[in-house]
Amino acid sequence: MHTLIAEAKNCTEPKEDIQIKGWIRTRRDAKGFSFLEINDGSCLAGMQCIVDTGTEAHDALADANTGSSVSIQGKLVASPGNKQKWEIQVQKLVILGEAKQENYPLQKKRHSDEFLRSIAHLRARTNKYGAMFRLRSEAAFAIHTFFHERHFTYVHTPILTGSDCEGAGELFRVTTLPPNAPRNAHDFFSKQCNLTVSGQLEAETLACALGRVYTFGPTFRAENSNTPRHAAEFWMVEPEVAFSDLNDIMRLSEEFVQTIIQSLFKSSLDDLTLFDSYVEKGLLKRLEKFATTPFAKLPYAECIELLKKSKEKFVYPPEFGIDLATEHERFLTEEIQGPIIVYDYPKAIKSFYMRDNTDQTTVAAMDVLMPGIGEIIGGSQREERFDVLMQKMQQLNLNAENYWWYTDLRKFGTVPHAGFGLGFERLLMLVTGVNNIRDCIPFPRTPGSLEF
Repeated sequence: MHTLIAEAKNCTEPKEDIQIKGWIRTRRDAKGFSFLEINDGSCLAGMQCIVDTGTEAHDALADANTGSSVSIQGKLVASPGNKQKWEIQVQKLVILGEAKQENYPLQKKRHSDEFLRSIAHLRARTNKYGAMFRLRSEAAFAIHTFFHERHFTYVHTPILTGSDCEGAGELFRVTTLPPNAPRNAHDFFSKQCNLTVSGQLEAETLACALGRVYTFGPTFRAENSNTPRHAAEFWMVEPEVAFSDLNDIMRLSEEFVQTIIQSLFKSSLDDLTLFDSYVEKGLLKRLEKFATTPFAKLPYAECIELLKKSKEKFVYPPEFGIDLATEHERFLTEEIQGPIIVYDYPKAIKSFYMRDNTDQTTVAAMDVLMPGIGEIIGGSQREERFDVLMQKMQQLNLNAENYWWYTDLRKFGTVPHAGFGLGFERLLMLVTGVNNIRDCIPFPRTPGSLEF
């Protein structure tokens, strides 16, 4: 089996025979030899390969251009250059797939993000997007490790659902019926089926049996929003913890964000450095501060007072009872100069399942706000009291019969429990400095866009 370039770069001594496979990033012909930079996606930097003129390998190189895939065999030797430790003296070269230059869209220059979104099937071959998707992989692994080390059980919640967790009505409907089917036609599930906006409700049922659980999977929202922070399909991390309250979940959310950042520093420093150099100067220093400094914690009411007392002219004037807008979140994180956990929100702007506080005005809910991103985590203590939950559902005109299984949890051994949801792509925006969610997911789904 061929050696990955990431493996070759970590070799401790030369090798007489090594084989790598990948794509040509650059080719430079000189007198007597040709330089090739080969990248196979396993790491940021490619492998420099030297092909001597007059050899069979050089003859085979004739039709190899940028983007061509090749198999290379030769000697791994110390590089005389100071940009790399090793290079390969090529003895055998096979072109696996040509890339016609008149059609190949990735040339040796910086392409705009907008252009690269139009060729999302090829953009992972660029340094930036190769780094992004490796970071995505490493971050996902770090998330599973975080919860595994803390004795959480990884659970899978439904993608197809008959209930609406958020009550927002922004759902994708799934049906087997043709567009002109009669209104009383029999659908697959005999009831309306939607793509899930959250696995939270189902995760609660499992937490009330397994104690600590988390789900990590795709979720869907059909809001017609073209902002850089929204996508129709995105991934959510949702832990749920039995026998816990709001304070527990605030501590867990802070530990979670900081641990993931620390893990990426250990596993992916080269890729993070690329974003520090080309996307956001000072990114590494900022992330290091986030990973080591305690998050500020303020109740919602105090945040509103801070906003009111400021001299900022907000588009949406801050008043108790409104949800925090992006401009408010930006001001708060800049004023605090770091992450902030806002808690105890007005019950009127939060979901039915959040636990009422004793003041009967607020609920035990919290959001984690990050500089440059805004809300990255939303969570709450859940309403575990059967009578209170039923009353809230009645006030919001929710049909309790549709949630019979959810309310059963409050009748059969109910316990205090809490959880949060983290948008995975927003976490990636945080650690890379990228300002558009479309650039954090391989194939973004947004209004009017369903390519690839």
